[in-house]
Amino acid sequence: MFERMREAWGGIPLRIENDGDVTALAGAVALRDNAVLGLAMGSSLAAGYVDPEGRIQGWMNELAFAPLDYRPDAAADEWSGDRGVGANYLSQQAVGRLIPLAGIAMPEIPEADLPRRLVRVQELMRQGDARARRIYETIGRYLGYTVAHAFDFYPDIRHVEILGRVMTGDGGRVILDEARRVLDAEFPELAERFSFYEPSEREKRHGQAAAAAHLPA
Repeated sequence: MFERMREAWGGIPLRIENDGDVTALAGAVALRDNAVLGLAMGSSLAAGYVDPEGRIQGWMNELAFAPLDYRPDAAADEWSGDRGVGANYLSQQAVGRLIPLAGIAMPEIPEADLPRRLVRVQELMRQGDARARRIYETIGRYLGYTVAHAFDFYPDIRHVEILGRVMTGDGGRVILDEARRVLDAEFPELAERFSFYEPSEREKRHGQAAAAAHLPA
């Protein structure tokens, strides 16, 4: 199909890459450095890695379905049935799962309408609701342990880029603060080796497009 598209477009260069890898590449372009793990916490979880030589590997980019929680009673993915996968811990699905556990009722918003439920939690966060803050703190702890686990596979990480709608607003700052607290307390040797990077709003909107332009055909 993609070869036919290229022919229909007059043979212009065309390359297909996973959005998680392009997220990481956008971070590398913005930082002017390599060894970047990119995590996009949106409707699901996208991830990618730019290695120390500036290459995207193409295989650490579906963390939505990779296990982060190894407990036998970990949250189960509604699509695959697998337990402990990334989408249930670092995306708006995590927010939806934590809403009732935090004691927040939203009878006017269907449970399946996760985007609107996330917006409601963001509104509560702006109002100083302690229950909403606990949701973000919990996701921050998930993130801290996830980053530490990522070093098992990519020991050379220098930057962790974080973006996505879950990071919007004050809650995103709480997530990063809590992740840093976990890493400083439990993995201090790792915490010293990398920095979190949160793109600007402009980079969030256009960074992937700019990074895609760097890809060789």
